[in-house]
Amino acid sequence: MKKLTRTASALICAAALTITGAAPSFGQTPNLTAQAVDTNNDDWLHAEGSRLYDMNGNEVWLTGANWFGFNCNEACPHYLWSADADDCLTEIADRGINIIRFPISTELIVSWMKGKPNPVNSFSCNTDPAFTINADFCAEDGKTPVDSMQVFDIMMKKCKEHGIKAFIDIHSPHTDNSGHNYNLWYGKAGVTTDVWIDSLAWLADKYKDDDTLIGYDLKNEPHGKGQEGEAAAKWDGSKDENNWAYAATRCAEAILDVNPHALILVEGVEQSMSGAMEGDYWGMPDRRDNSPYIGAWWGGNFRGAREYPIKPKQGTSQIVYSPHDYGPSVYAQTWFDKNFTEETLLKDYWYDTWAYINAEDIGPELIGEWGGHMDGAENQKWMTLLRDYMIKHHINHTFWCLNTNSGDTGGLWDDLGFQAGKGTTIKWNEPKYKLFEEALWQTKSGKYIGLDHQVALGKNGISLNDFYANYAASEGSNLDGGKTSSGKTINADPAKTTTTTKPVITTTTSSGSTTSTSSTTTTVTTTPEVSNRNFGDANCDGTVDMSDVVLIMQSLANPNKYGLNGSDKNCISDEGQKNADVIGNNGVSTDDALTIQMYLLGKYTKLPVEG
Repeated sequence: MKKLTRTASALICAAALTITGAAPSFGQTPNLTAQAVDTNNDDWLHAEGSRLYDMNGNEVWLTGANWFGFNCNEACPHYLWSADADDCLTEIADRGINIIRFPISTELIVSWMKGKPNPVNSFSCNTDPAFTINADFCAEDGKTPVDSMQVFDIMMKKCKEHGIKAFIDIHSPHTDNSGHNYNLWYGKAGVTTDVWIDSLAWLADKYKDDDTLIGYDLKNEPHGKGQEGEAAAKWDGSKDENNWAYAATRCAEAILDVNPHALILVEGVEQSMSGAMEGDYWGMPDRRDNSPYIGAWWGGNFRGAREYPIKPKQGTSQIVYSPHDYGPSVYAQTWFDKNFTEETLLKDYWYDTWAYINAEDIGPELIGEWGGHMDGAENQKWMTLLRDYMIKHHINHTFWCLNTNSGDTGGLWDDLGFQAGKGTTIKWNEPKYKLFEEALWQTKSGKYIGLDHQVALGKNGISLNDFYANYAASEGSNLDGGKTSSGKTINADPAKTTTTTKPVITTTTSSGSTTSTSSTTTTVTTTPEVSNRNFGDANCDGTVDMSDVVLIMQSLANPNKYGLNGSDKNCISDEGQKNADVIGNNGVSTDDALTIQMYLLGKYTKLPVEG
């Protein structure tokens, strides 16, 4: 969040409100707003059949993009050295992306787990006030960058504030900008299978009470060709260390032991046994004809899952299968050797490799990577076919990628930069975004739908509660041919009550100097403060801005009109008074109005203010 200088004009406005109890003429007032942050920890998802649902059984659709960097030597999302994270996330939310997949390395998480987080190697703290970006990524001295774990924690907090969900993927065991080329989840930087499992379980435990980080993609693109034997990932019924199905099941169980609500995303492998000849085995040499192996994209082959599905001891309600799929601009696969259509892609590759899981209601799927260059030809044709198939069949997805620096695909962003006085400027690849945008979850009228029950997704978006309260039954979304549906909302202020019993001393008789008493009890029911109250939002319109300051001062100066139960229809409500009490928890006063102003001007970073 930007730090703004407190100005004398702000205090003059507060004084004018104190005297008149009415709104002054502000002239050029900055548009400063803040959303409530949902901390009820009620946005976790689960699977039923091939679809994902929230806690009330409302269907959801995860439609997002990748932002890499934590997997690389820089140890943070790329571009934070020249772009403000809040500016980036604002644009991500405004563009309708409701979830981000953050690639990361096991080596980095292990450094966090050991209490010695690796440093961030990509940016320094700039003390030039005209070029102050990501100030909260610097220590209190304003000169020292925070460590990589603090950057991750801050990014999760910022995602929450913007109504964006996140999940990580273990891109490689070691920190390496090209680590995705490595076959397995173990064998580099001292990472064993047990270390990989322990580190993910540690992170899941750390974030078990924060539903911003809703899932864990256990390993990016396990791969390797069959003839590589133990050096390649396989999918079978064995307990061999390189059997991805067995390792993924073990890891899923460890995560679900500490957080039973987390989604577990399991990718495929590269090759599977073809069954071409009796006696074929994993590790045997390939044959030119009648090969013992069937190939696929790295991480895309789920043929083994039909016989050996992922079934952790906790059940399959949190398991999501996550294939990767690419077009001919990445590699000229054989299924592109014709005038391909959706029908030929399904027949030649998609269905038996991964699409059957969704089509046969075995489990939900999330295409963790898809994308590529806009070539105006075959690759663009493939992207359009896959996009339309995902929409028609309610398949979740995260596009590869936001980054400009993905060599074989390019990004949704073409360029990023920071200009003094203007903030971060992001140049989007508009043709690519337009193709991708049709596969973002949205209402028929074009409102982007978030996955947070309370926080709206960007300036043109809505929360999950808003969708099911006001849109699902009337216009529906771009899923299932626009079918409408009913749903339940989750109360932002749940009826959490506690009952206490207090002794009451009552005088019953009096005779001279002698008084006899009896003791009775009464039950007092109290409702504790909600965890996600939007402090500062006096008029309960969902944002914190100068109109809230105005209403507070009006309610104090003219209580008969603007106070609780006042005559004006816009008078402050009981809920508004609770929101307005941002200091001391002792009732609303002019100090609360001034504190909210100072918050909007950057003097305070959060409300309520303690002390």
